[in-house]
Amino acid sequence: MFSTGPFLHRLVLAVAAATVLTAARVSDPTPADLYGPLFEAIQAGKVFGDGKTFVDAVPRRPVAEIMADYARERPEGEAALRAFVEARFIVPDASPASDSPLVAEGLSLRAHIAALWPVLTRAPLEPVEGSSALALPSPYVVPGGRFREIYYWDTYFTMLGLKADRQDALVESMLENFEVLIAEHGHIPNGARTYYLSRSQPPFFALMVGLSDRTDSESRRTQLSAMQSEYAFWMKGADCVAATGACDHVVRMPDGALLNRYWDSRDTPRDESWAEDVATAREATGRPAAEVYRDLRSGAESGWDFSSRWFDDPQNIATLHTTEIVPVDLNSLLWTLERTIAAHCRALAERACVRDFDRRAGARKRAMNRYLWSVSERRFGDWDRRTGRMTSSVSAAGLYPLFTGWANRSQARDTARQTEAVLIAPGGLRTTALTTGQQWDAPNGWAPLQWVAISGLDRYGHRATAETIGTRWLGTVDRVYRETGKMLEKYDVEQQRPGGGGEYPLQDGFGWTNGVTRVLLDRYPDVVSETAPTAP
Repeated sequence: MFSTGPFLHRLVLAVAAATVLTAARVSDPTPADLYGPLFEAIQAGKVFGDGKTFVDAVPRRPVAEIMADYARERPEGEAALRAFVEARFIVPDASPASDSPLVAEGLSLRAHIAALWPVLTRAPLEPVEGSSALALPSPYVVPGGRFREIYYWDTYFTMLGLKADRQDALVESMLENFEVLIAEHGHIPNGARTYYLSRSQPPFFALMVGLSDRTDSESRRTQLSAMQSEYAFWMKGADCVAATGACDHVVRMPDGALLNRYWDSRDTPRDESWAEDVATAREATGRPAAEVYRDLRSGAESGWDFSSRWFDDPQNIATLHTTEIVPVDLNSLLWTLERTIAAHCRALAERACVRDFDRRAGARKRAMNRYLWSVSERRFGDWDRRTGRMTSSVSAAGLYPLFTGWANRSQARDTARQTEAVLIAPGGLRTTALTTGQQWDAPNGWAPLQWVAISGLDRYGHRATAETIGTRWLGTVDRVYRETGKMLEKYDVEQQRPGGGGEYPLQDGFGWTNGVTRVLLDRYPDVVSETAPTAP
């Protein structure tokens, strides 16, 4: 027997909530919502080495039955909790062991990537009730390792490689999945899990649409509807922003213009990183825990989880204030979304829509030029609401205005110079100019940012700088592949070796690295030998 108290009260609530899920959908509850005290005991006790393991588990029995068992048995300690979970859930395996290659050994880099696509492809998914997975009606590609679901911005860079390898049907099916997610949830979540639904990721959907071969009127209308819904998600704070200066994703700038920020609708620890978030909040003295949790979640929405871009003290994650930052990458992508909506409306002869979104794009470009470009420093950057000026962070995000095409020629020239002076390393493009131990800082380089830089610099005629980044990156990827047989999530571009930092071990697979590398192999065909690596 056990005494009544807070534990029992919370447990009763969790069981009650679980019993009504079949009668009424409760806003896509997360594992924290469903399993309450069981969830917290597992995550606080670090029963599984990775906080993502339990939240990805699939229940073997109804939620209410599991919680009733927990109330009756009340297991305590790591061994008892693990046994309880493993008896009632299908627990996902950890990342593949280092001695278990994903594909056959001895392939060239190009052939290795081609062989990985079927390994990373998943069939349509209808999730088990009580699991965190979201339904996906069409095949899709996962990044790999602990990332068992489709992710938003990862997918664009994966698609680039799929197109190069003529996997057009898979590109279209992933677009269809995102259209369904938007129709069902109003936005594309961070990833296809309930615990990701409170946030999105950098809005690359408009660029994905540009990769589609579906250009008939019906497809254009479907794409347009999806893009308009996504736009509404990012702009829904516009109606409440006047009084506070910021509401949801929307920020009113000092001159009255509207720009955007990253913003997670929840202010609790992330389900998948619960213990880490609780620890960070404890370190953030003088700040409400809910504020810290929101900033951590919003940093995850940025895709840069985590980076000194969001910190007051570059060496201390507890000083992050993501929601106070107006990011240059996010607003550049939303400008592209506005422009793409206008283009689709133009193709469909919807003149009022064309005028509206041309106006919105023009207003955003003027605001970005005013607040996200420093005339004195001659660089792009993020703007801090608290200080009323651009942050000191120099990062690869400053290349997004070139990637999306709203920078002018002079700005592009200055950006190219700064990139050459500060961000280019022996093995590719650094993420930021600072080394902090965070994974989205130096010395790490990431595939998506290499592509953003290369494409943006090429667009403005700075082909030599683009080629330097592209060839050095390919050299790093090839070197590590020949040494390890793996494609990795991130790389140390200083030492041309596997990357480090972050909340979890380095992952291999890896979706966006495969995609960007595959495209660059065609762009710079003489950099990497087509011969297979010799055995280590």
